[in-house]
Amino acid sequence: MIISPRSLIAQFTLALVFLFSAHAGEISLPSADATFSTAKQNSIELGQLLFYDPILSGNKSVACATCHHPDFGTSDGVPLAIGDGGMGLGPKREIDPQNVPEQRIGRNAPALFNLGAAQFISLFHDGRLETDPSRPSGIRSPLEDEMVLGFTSVLSAQAMFPVLSPDEMAGHYSENEISKAVRLGQLTIEGGAWDLIAQRVAAIPSYREMFDGVIGPDVAIEFTDISNAIADFIVFEWRADNSAFDLFLREEGGLSEDATAGMNLFYGKANCVACHAGQFQTDHEFHAIAMVQIGPGKAERFESHNRDVGRMRVTGDDADAYAFRTPSLRNVVLTGPYGHAGAYGTLEAVIRHHLDPVKSLNTFDRNFLQLPNFPGAIDFAILDNPQELAAIAAANELEPQNLSDNEVNQLLAFLDTLTDPISQYGRLGVPDAVPSGLPVD
Repeated sequence: MIISPRSLIAQFTLALVFLFSAHAGEISLPSADATFSTAKQNSIELGQLLFYDPILSGNKSVACATCHHPDFGTSDGVPLAIGDGGMGLGPKREIDPQNVPEQRIGRNAPALFNLGAAQFISLFHDGRLETDPSRPSGIRSPLEDEMVLGFTSVLSAQAMFPVLSPDEMAGHYSENEISKAVRLGQLTIEGGAWDLIAQRVAAIPSYREMFDGVIGPDVAIEFTDISNAIADFIVFEWRADNSAFDLFLREEGGLSEDATAGMNLFYGKANCVACHAGQFQTDHEFHAIAMVQIGPGKAERFESHNRDVGRMRVTGDDADAYAFRTPSLRNVVLTGPYGHAGAYGTLEAVIRHHLDPVKSLNTFDRNFLQLPNFPGAIDFAILDNPQELAAIAAANELEPQNLSDNEVNQLLAFLDTLTDPISQYGRLGVPDAVPSGLPVD
């Protein structure tokens, strides 16, 4: 087995943190003092309507909320979603026989909690979108040649990807004006995909009137204005920093006996803090932990499907193979399934994966998966490929460790204290209707 230098460094760091914690005799807890971006209420309310409005999708059938709904912890409750070409919401979503999609969406829909906190400077499972002050736009992106000025944050820039994805929101090649523009590579130019979306929104009088109050009257609505408003809404709606754990950190409340024991495990013996650090339990780094790969993976249409090399796809560095962003654990009990491909349906299952990742990978039981029905989908190509499984296993950074069933339950009790009830369903909630008149999920 070849062990990458990055893997050796990571294992050494984990060992040092564990030894330090063991000898220190007490755990070190984070501070509950994160800072968040702010926005005007009229922009937040505008963003709410845009977030739930299917007008932004090529076929006017998919909204941001389709895959990021408060009923499912700002995700969609399934391992891999059906975007364009689906009907319904969450686990009940099924294929539209009149518009059959090409494939499932390649990665699990990530939760949206706390993305307005200053610490979140990169997004997506592979971190392909990052704040970068050296760039004219202030953002490093795979669409470098297409980047424009005007995005107020990396969260705002994130919105440019789903609307350009045929599987997510744009639709099949050549079936609507937006998918046609995407097919031709016409993204940010006049008459390109973003411009067409902005024209749709500007043509709706209610939206035009609301934008007048945000960007000013007689100012042309750009796609960046739309994405900025959506970002303002996400930051406001799903700020989650008032959990029982936050109250405990601020000395405003206590934890149960089991939750306290779980906290001590998290920051001590189990050493979850080695990666799940800070107030929101993420180091914002990328780690390979032999996470199970199912579904189509993340690849270009001309590449071999099903494989997903994670961070390596961004950096091109072999040492980053199969590494994925450490997810924040805020509201984690609400955000299953877990893993970049949503392979684990329960929080207990993914905790047990961390105890022995390679064994968990090699003994994964696909019968427990609750994938939406998708005739003809190739979901288990990687699980059926010994060479690919061996490569995923070889990149793993975590050493096996033993926790009793009681200790696992104590960890679960602690993770439950990371739930912020105010953010669970959001502050504004789901609107009854949107200005386009299209159905709201």
